[in-house]
Amino acid sequence: MAKIQLNGKQIKIRMNLSIKDLLKKHRLNQEKIAIELNGTILPKQKYKKTKIKNNDKIEIVQFIGGG
Repeated sequence: MAKIQLNGKQIKIRMNLSIKDLLKKHRLNQEKIAIELNGTILPKQKYKKTKIKNNDKIEIVQFIGGG
């Protein structure tokens, strides 16, 4: 298990989980979000290949439409 910080909360995840796997687990549409990994915005094309490591800090921001 790896311990990470997700949107300010400490959670445990299984090792070798990708960003895409994390989004799927939390039922998030990758087209409507932005991800910051350890202080850097992660391009969408890297979600599948980027593996989450112990002590990573991930912030997920969802886009919401409005007027």
